[in-house]
Amino acid sequence: MEPTVEQKHSRLFMVLAGIVITNALLAEMIGVKIFSAEATVGSQPAHLNILGFTMDFNLTAGVVIWPVVFITTDLINEYFGKPGVKRISYLTAILIAYAFVMLLVAIYLPPADWWIEANNRGPEGSNFNIDFAFGKIFGQGQRIIFASLVAFIVGQLVDVFVFQRLRNMTGSRMLWLRATGSTLVSQFVDSFVVLYIAFSGIFSNKQILAIGITNYLYKACVAVLLTPLIYIGHGMIDRYLGKEHAERMSENAAGESKGFF
Repeated sequence: MEPTVEQKHSRLFMVLAGIVITNALLAEMIGVKIFSAEATVGSQPAHLNILGFTMDFNLTAGVVIWPVVFITTDLINEYFGKPGVKRISYLTAILIAYAFVMLLVAIYLPPADWWIEANNRGPEGSNFNIDFAFGKIFGQGQRIIFASLVAFIVGQLVDVFVFQRLRNMTGSRMLWLRATGSTLVSQFVDSFVVLYIAFSGIFSNKQILAIGITNYLYKACVAVLLTPLIYIGHGMIDRYLGKEHAERMSENAAGESKGFF
């Protein structure tokens, strides 16, 4: 039996919301690892001179999948407007906070002796404390967690605001401009909000700026390179909903998205 328009509408939102929540939560979990972007592609460290600091592209592993969140947010923005983005953003932040509380509980649970004994050797035979490693991996500082959640919410609100302002200026044309443009602006805000909240008083302002600029250069390049994916997602949704209904949803979304908050 063919699903009704309302059923398609609900299923689409559920799928897009699931993608945002899953990838945002994963990005927070794997974000404790710092990787070398240069080594990943087989090149030498960049050694960029930014504000007097030598900067390489040493990035949190979370940046690998954060673009998925912003692409999906743009699709939610296109079809469900600011109300849809706000609902899923607040829910995602609450679920991420819940996940970290549960991880904190797990860290403080007393380990079983046999588990410690079964995992007490490293790959080269060195002594290894798996309970300590578990705590180090999942026990991110509370300040960093708070900074990440604030930056996520602020970034999402900026993204939806810029997206809809560009949508009002261009109409249904130039999807690339509102999608990529809003991501570039929101990622800029996100990059510096999280760093200033997490590391103000630990690093100097100039060092935070240097780190933020390096991170943003990477994020901006990725945002531009992934622009075609927004068209692919847009096309798939149009085919699923039907072109006429998809356009009506987009127009309604734009009409419901006034102001910043």
